Amino acid sequence: MIFISDKAKSRVQQIMEEKEFSASDYFVRVSVVSGGCSGLSYKMDFDNIKKPMDQEFEDKGIKLVTDLKSFLYLVNTTLEYSDGLNGKGFFFNNPNASRSCGCGESFGV
Repeated sequence: MIFISDKAKSRVQQIMEEKEFSASDYFVRVSVVSGGCSGLSYKMDFDNIKKPMDQEFEDKGIKLVTDLKSFLYLVNTTLEYSDGLNGKGFFFNNPNASRSCGCGESFGV
C-alpha cells in the first residue's frame, strides 16, 4: 500500500482543481528511478493512462498509481507535503530507505 497525508491530499486536490483535472480520470503517479546522490530518486506526476503492470491504491479518496518495479521500493511509503520555511513541496516518508541524501530527494535501500 502507498499512503498520502492529509496535507498532501489537500495540495493534490488544489493542483488538480487548478489544472482542471477530473479526479475520476486523473491520478497521482509515483515512481522510483535511478539517479541522485544516494542511487534512487522519487518521481511524481499526474497521469490519466494506466499501464498493464501498474499497481493502483486509494487513500483518503486520492488514487495513487505506481509501476510494479517502483512498488517494491515504495511499500508502506507516505506521500507528504510541507509548506514550511525549510522547504516547500512534496516529499516521501519511506520506511524502506536505509539512507538518503541531504536534500531528501534521493535514497538507497
